[in-house]
Amino acid sequence: MIRTPSGAEQARALLRWCVEAGADEAIGESPANRYAEAPPRPTAEPAPADREASPRRPPPRPTATVPLALESTDAAAGNAAALAAPCQTLAELRDAFGRYEGCALKHTATNLVFGDGAASADVMLIGEAPGADEDREGLPFVGVSGRLLDRMIAAIGLDRTSAYITNVLPWRPPGNRKPTTAECMACLPFIRRHIALIEPRILIFVGGTAASALIGTTQGITRLRGRWLIYRDPAAPADSKGIPAMPILHPAYLLRQPVLKRETWHDLMSVRARLDEPG
Repeated sequence: MIRTPSGAEQARALLRWCVEAGADEAIGESPANRYAEAPPRPTAEPAPADREASPRRPPPRPTATVPLALESTDAAAGNAAALAAPCQTLAELRDAFGRYEGCALKHTATNLVFGDGAASADVMLIGEAPGADEDREGLPFVGVSGRLLDRMIAAIGLDRTSAYITNVLPWRPPGNRKPTTAECMACLPFIRRHIALIEPRILIFVGGTAASALIGTTQGITRLRGRWLIYRDPAAPADSKGIPAMPILHPAYLLRQPVLKRETWHDLMSVRARLDEPG
């Protein structure tokens, strides 16, 4: 004779099955029938005739790469140029950047990340934008990739007391995403003035975004790295020779692709050789 399991046995079997399936925590004090029809919602009482309806809230303003008060990225860049051009010191430039409203990233970042290092450095390194660690501390390249960059430049006899480090953008893009072209263009006059105040002998573009913004190239960093480029400031005299610039792979990329550290070592040795040249 086939024995039919009792209700208690069936319940225990069902409980074991739920535990094995991962449902091992109750979310309510009492069981609920999820298939039962929901009770009808009570009808809202009509508002008294003498009560005025509350005014509707206006919809939120859409976000934009540049503030809505500005007409375009060109307008933002023009405003940036007007603020940056008169600056004669790094302190003045930092203050002007803090007053700039042409890049919406300012309103999502914690700190303005301006720069770090020697104001009279021969070598100026320019990355793309701060990350989460940089945004917290207000200094460029202080996270894991920053510590790798410190070791990289130490290999050619440089550190933060003899080099200068900054970014194209001083504010962190949300989620550490890549900066947009519009965001870079809106801040470009500031980084150009930054370079003019430091007057380095050599620029190192840390990653493709910096090279693209300052040289205007569309080539990727894997094609650019290891090749000497020339940076020219549009505001400089026409006969200016420009500044030699070496693009290198970003330390964050090297952490993901350590096999490429050898190529970056050769690029940095080329920088060291250029520094050792007389004059």
